Amino acid sequence: MGRGNQRGHQYKKYQALYALVDCNNFYVSCERAFDPSLRCRPVIVLSNNDGCAISRSDEAKALGIAMGAIPHLIGETIRLHDVKIFSANYTLYGDMSDRVMQVLSNFVSRMEIYSIDEAFLDVSNLVGKDLYGLGLEIKNSVFKNLGIPVCVGIAPTKALAKMANRYAKKNKKDIGVHYAGDDQAIGEMLACTDVGNVWGIGRQHALMLNTNKIFTAESFAKASRDFVRLHMSVVGLRLQSELNGVACLQWEPDVVVKKNICTGRSFGAFTSDFLLLKEAVSNFAANCALKLRQQRSLAKSVNVFINTNPHRLQDLQYYGKLTIQMDIATAATPAIIKYALKALSIIYKPGFNYIKCGVEVSDFVSEDEVQLNLFLNPPTLKESAIVKAMDKVNEALGKGTVRLAVQGFDKKYAARAAYLSDKYTTDLKNIIRIGN
Repeated sequence: MGRGNQRGHQYKKYQALYALVDCNNFYVSCERAFDPSLRCRPVIVLSNNDGCAISRSDEAKALGIAMGAIPHLIGETIRLHDVKIFSANYTLYGDMSDRVMQVLSNFVSRMEIYSIDEAFLDVSNLVGKDLYGLGLEIKNSVFKNLGIPVCVGIAPTKALAKMANRYAKKNKKDIGVHYAGDDQAIGEMLACTDVGNVWGIGRQHALMLNTNKIFTAESFAKASRDFVRLHMSVVGLRLQSELNGVACLQWEPDVVVKKNICTGRSFGAFTSDFLLLKEAVSNFAANCALKLRQQRSLAKSVNVFINTNPHRLQDLQYYGKLTIQMDIATAATPAIIKYALKALSIIYKPGFNYIKCGVEVSDFVSEDEVQLNLFLNPPTLKESAIVKAMDKVNEALGKGTVRLAVQGFDKKYAARAAYLSDKYTTDLKNIIRIGN
């Protein structure tokens, strides 16, 4: 459908309209934003410990590099085609994501951040506005301000907006915007979308639908509701209604309060050193405590786990895990670290090659609803003031500037990151300089 017809759509029938904005190859795009020489060159970004490809440029995809590809298994392709490799720079990507969302928030009064690189915008109240033109304006604004390419899909429901975004990526790469604003545009989009590519339909359901001769989103939208209910329950019915233009998926609040928080990762090398594990657990516990405070929650339980690599059959295997109930629900870093280290000291066994550890906090209550222990003194105002002061300093000068001594600074447990780029937006030492 041409640009003129897209602009001709009118807001007449549907009571809601949503825009789904998705950053293209986000991690790769973040790297390219600070190094223009990477444009038109195949680029991949690797997972933790430089394990496998988790983001690929279009040029890398054209070479046949699959999602999850392991670098040393595609070494010949990397060498022959001069593929640029990056370790995942989550600090940079997280900050760039915040900047993208800030730009998007300027266009609407209601936005739902769906993931690090995509967000739903509620454009229902923009009656009479050229929504196709709005999509182009959003796309151009994000690229002009941040150098991040995006695609925009606009439709009457969240599921259709997600599909419209994919349609823009696959069928309108040069424009990057698709506005499915009437029955004809929606019908064309449904007809050319495989049912397995519909948001919310997984592999097993796609196989089941194909077995029953349902191959496209259009045929799924027209399928018997009794059949959908029988095989996909009420969740499938909601999705089917969404594809028929009836909004059923709830709008999520701006901040979703998590029910548990876990921080953990694999190490860059095997270790049996208790002191190294102690430092790692302390830092993971501190991260959990910070996330608790950010959502104004307190935790009652701390869980710590350590494990070896089950794929190394030549090694002795061990998986240790312990949950401790804290005396008083808390989000204070010193308290959570204390309980986490107590759990570690119980589950740790010498002589094993540990590859991963982590800390999880759970059993949350609101910070306004904490129940004190009759036999223990509550946290003092001084202790609370210290934690708040730490947060203010770290927010101003950088995460981890002020920390407990047990957290250390060496981070010898850190994951491998042989191809890590600079933290261009969050570290003054890495800021790009022009001229002398």
